[in-house]
Amino acid sequence: MAARRDGRLRAHGARRMGRALLVLPALYLVLAYLVLPALWRHHEHNPRLATVPMVTRNADGIPCDPLNVALVGTRDEIVAALAAAGWRQAAPIDVRSGVGIAESVLLDRPDPTAPVSSLYLWGRRQDLAFEQEVGASARERHHVRFWAAGDLGDGGRALWVGAATFDRGVGFSHRTGQITHHIAPDLDAERDDLMADLAAAGRLTLLYQVSGIGPTLVGWNGGGDRYFTDGEMTVGVLAIGNVGHGSPERLPNPPAVTLKNRAWSWLRPVLR
Repeated sequence: MAARRDGRLRAHGARRMGRALLVLPALYLVLAYLVLPALWRHHEHNPRLATVPMVTRNADGIPCDPLNVALVGTRDEIVAALAAAGWRQAAPIDVRSGVGIAESVLLDRPDPTAPVSSLYLWGRRQDLAFEQEVGASARERHHVRFWAAGDLGDGGRALWVGAATFDRGVGFSHRTGQITHHIAPDLDAERDDLMADLAAAGRLTLLYQVSGIGPTLVGWNGGGDRYFTDGEMTVGVLAIGNVGHGSPERLPNPPAVTLKNRAWSWLRPVLR
């Protein structure tokens, strides 16, 4: 009798373990792909940005750099604000600028307006591009591309969405073998540095975040470079008419996003 009872208990335990093995993967899928992304996805400060594609593409349609910044203001306000923050507008790609950047990289000569390659959003290349040279040449530089986003801004003002990255060196594309810049993996550092430069220059009145590409542990751009990001897009509202301003007001994120970003800050050093 005791042996039979023990057998029934073992069989019952095995069935419970089997059900648990079925339930746990299902629970993981629900949490990872439905519940948590829903909690982290937020556009309360500008619902219209939910319609923007959050990844740029190259001319071949390959996904490239994610969008991680945006500015509200006119073209002239953006150009003036970036200049005040120590950024230079990139030259258009032509023979002269192509020779200039080649000489800069090969001969270690400054080229603070070196051209950037074309990336595409809504099927069109960037409208504006800016850079901030690091070191003696265009081999290393902070840079950002912007696309006009029409009437998606605040209070009728124009909005420009952008992708900010850091060129850490020149080499061969991991996908095509062509000569290209390789980007540093920490996209959030570039996003935050750009907004910090604009705030320090007194050009921002307001800062807030909306969901961008979403938390990404391992992403790959069009050149095959790895990147990671907490997935937030930071939006900066420029002072009208470039009137100097103090520290910008910062709108809060929802509690779930704040917790996610706090956890990400602990993980970020491991990903570097």
